[in-house]
Amino acid sequence: MRKKIFALCFLLLLLGFYAKAGKPPEGLKVFISVDMEGVAGVIHWEDVSRSGKDYHLFRKLMTEETNAAIEGALAAGATEILVRDSHGSARNILPDFLHPEALLLRDWSGSPFVMMEGVDETFDAVVFIGYHARAGTPNAVLKHTMTGTIFNAVLNGKKMPEAGINGFIAGHFNVPVVMVAGDLAITKQAQELFGDVEVVAVKEGIGKAAKMLHPKKAQEMIKKKVEKALKRLKDFKPYKPNPPYTMEVTYTDENIVNRASWYPGAKRTGDRSVAFTSNDFMDVLKFFMFAR
Repeated sequence: MRKKIFALCFLLLLLGFYAKAGKPPEGLKVFISVDMEGVAGVIHWEDVSRSGKDYHLFRKLMTEETNAAIEGALAAGATEILVRDSHGSARNILPDFLHPEALLLRDWSGSPFVMMEGVDETFDAVVFIGYHARAGTPNAVLKHTMTGTIFNAVLNGKKMPEAGINGFIAGHFNVPVVMVAGDLAITKQAQELFGDVEVVAVKEGIGKAAKMLHPKKAQEMIKKKVEKALKRLKDFKPYKPNPPYTMEVTYTDENIVNRASWYPGAKRTGDRSVAFTSNDFMDVLKFFMFAR
């Protein structure tokens, strides 16, 4: 009887504490940015184009990989999940097919955060699904950096895939990237940038071709790796290059360099390259938005 009374008193004390604090203890808050080129099964630009004859199939697979990541996050204790549709029109993920426990952010607002719009300092972790390698990477599926006009984006001396630029944004808010899924090339680039990040290589490029996991197998692995990553969250650190930040962009077309070099503070550094340096994170991000 005394044990029951003690347990009841302890419970009342806890309830009183949380009432005083104003809210119950929170679970994990997870941000998931989803691209399409790195989804299992995708191999051609037609696959990820709204006019492609099989586009509906691949947007379904994109949604299923997203659901796998959501399920992994929920299994690890996530209570808030925001999914950012980050490909093309940003209207690819099927809203009615998406896991109901996640919020979905669609379309572009014009913000320089682009693929990371919605992230802030309240999130605990960032997950990248369907990502691809940077432009010019050998044996990589549909490799590019933001647009077809950029050949290289270099931040503080390091070549950046989109995952690197987006990890830089997450790091600004002190949020670590914990898991990356895509082709083998981007998983290697992610580990070079973020260290011991969890990865799932759903396919391996062989020139323009690729050998791939079955979509269901890829989804199973994504779920397990997201759960594993979030359960070892303390092992990850935000990606935070030291200021000053120098962003140098090399283009495929010298005419674009002429336009980009007019950005206030930007300097032309070569026939097809322009650079911008600042101690201010947002200034660098605005330059990169203009430079694309």
